[in-house]
Amino acid sequence: MSAENDPAPGDSAARPPEPSGVDLARVALRAAKEAARARGDAAQQKRQARRGGLRSGARADGRDPMALGAAVNRLIAERGWETPAAVGGVMGRWPQIVGADVAKHCVPERYDEDERVLVVRCDSTAWATNLRLLAPTLVARLNEDLGHGAVRLIKVNGPGGGARRYGPLRAPGSTGPGDTYG
Repeated sequence: MSAENDPAPGDSAARPPEPSGVDLARVALRAAKEAARARGDAAQQKRQARRGGLRSGARADGRDPMALGAAVNRLIAERGWETPAAVGGVMGRWPQIVGADVAKHCVPERYDEDERVLVVRCDSTAWATNLRLLAPTLVARLNEDLGHGAVRLIKVNGPGGGARRYGPLRAPGSTGPGDTYG
């Protein structure tokens, strides 16, 4: 025998034996079953689509219903609404954050996401002044709750005056009643 036909000492372990006979038939049968299953799944989906849409089965897939909270959280994350949603939660918990006394007289109106400014309206100028003095403490408390830098400034508005009336008892050039609403 020549050296060309002799297998190398390590070659028998390196090459797996080729399937033959029954093994070859099993491999072919497995491939045929997988192909048939794939064709059957595609045909079943086409039939379901004709009958009015795909239906959910016993296994979980992307069409299964989800809990409302999970759906809302996914929507908030997809749209990038985390900070406005958190600030909205703060507006709902306003009495717990600032205290019942302050919450009776001062109400958050809106949040500007670009400027990171929370606008608060007070029912009297005295409460507006008080809240302006408390603003740095409230900003720190809100940022602790919402995350650093979520609120940069609290803008405090005093009471809104009534509609400006024009008539015989109004002095020309007058700016209005001033601070008589609180």
